Amino acid sequence: MSIRVRFAPSPTGYLHIGGARTALFNWLYARHTGGTFILRIEDTDEARNSQEAVDVILSGLRWMGLDWDEGPQTGAANGPSKGERGPYFQSQRKAIYQKRVQELKEKGLAYDHEGAVKFRMQREPVVIPDLVVGNVTRELTDREKMDPDFVIVRSDGQPVFHLVNVIDDLEMAITHVIRGEDHLSNTAKHIALFKAFGVAPPNYAHIPLILNKDGSKMSKRDTGASLTGYIEEGYAPEAVVNYLSLLGWSPKGNREVVPLKEVIELFDLPQVLRHNARFDLDKLHWINGEYIKGMDAPRFGQLAQEALVAAGVSTAGCDAAYVAAAFATAKEKVKQFREIPAFTDFYFKDAIVPDAEAAAKSFVPENKPRVEKLRAAFAQIAAFDAVSLEQTLKAICAELGVKAGVLVAPVRVACTGRSVGPSLYHLMEILGKERVLKRLDAALTKMD
Repeated sequence: MSIRVRFAPSPTGYLHIGGARTALFNWLYARHTGGTFILRIEDTDEARNSQEAVDVILSGLRWMGLDWDEGPQTGAANGPSKGERGPYFQSQRKAIYQKRVQELKEKGLAYDHEGAVKFRMQREPVVIPDLVVGNVTRELTDREKMDPDFVIVRSDGQPVFHLVNVIDDLEMAITHVIRGEDHLSNTAKHIALFKAFGVAPPNYAHIPLILNKDGSKMSKRDTGASLTGYIEEGYAPEAVVNYLSLLGWSPKGNREVVPLKEVIELFDLPQVLRHNARFDLDKLHWINGEYIKGMDAPRFGQLAQEALVAAGVSTAGCDAAYVAAAFATAKEKVKQFREIPAFTDFYFKDAIVPDAEAAAKSFVPENKPRVEKLRAAFAQIAAFDAVSLEQTLKAICAELGVKAGVLVAPVRVACTGRSVGPSLYHLMEILGKERVLKRLDAALTKMD
């Protein structure tokens, strides 16, 4: 059997971290089995849908690296990226739904009711075979026993979720429905609809919910609930994907940093855990730091460059070697890429505007003669490298009878505008003699 799975979000808001995890599990299963991963936008609720929400879903999946395998050659409203098919949109499939509703009516399994269309639900209990939860028997509630039939087309002509979800899974030959456990309550209706169409339902795998650290259900207002937040905070996509893969699934050995290639090799539905997953932002933060430490220079540089662009900092006019050297000084310092501008933006500015508090502490009159003496010594250095700069500063401090920190602080603020940052001697080497002397001159004018 050729495995076919899908992720079917509704574009009514942001991409919840639970939805991102569902998309990931489907994608991992498709890649593990050599199957097909389909993206389907369930946009039949015209009153609540928005193009902005569609864009958030697509950009979030692309950021995570979750590519889908089939869809229309040309995208719908926002169009696909180069070489990428567009996702399926339910709003473009209305004729298919109408035809299937008519089929149910002709079989006597659907009927008009007060302007809507209702489905004749079976009266006996429905057994739901589930690859994660196990067999679940869904009995009719007391209220449903009175009238178990349910609406499949509203009075305004819009088909409901239950109907279009099943029809699309049927039409797209979905073999496995991997979704959150909160959908388990819908599954009896879906199985009944598949039976009504004369088709065996797909295999169901309802994955555990994601809870907050305290065990409460994660809502859209909770910290960490939106995937967009991780993009804006500067997390590495591979770290987020790694962490999400561990929410409800576990590799052997209880490892926490597992490369994606290995996750794909190991991931399978029997290993999905039964109990709910608890979201731990501290653990994600730690995993992100581990990924940053292990990144090669090109990947680190790519994400660092994106962080600078987002902060409005341009590296235009700087050669590649200079930019790479600048980023290298920040690699051991940052835990998230949103910190990159604070550690590197000074490399790409002509003039430095010092932090007011840092300047007040360092740009004091008693430091002026000290910095002037150091500036003169720096101007005489033949090889403007980190070793020579450190030796020179310490020699001047010894001559003045002060500790190194007395000069390190004002020089750092003069060069970077801040009291903390990369190694002072290395950043000065990268800035070069001309820039360093110019910045020291500007700082000296503020020490009167």
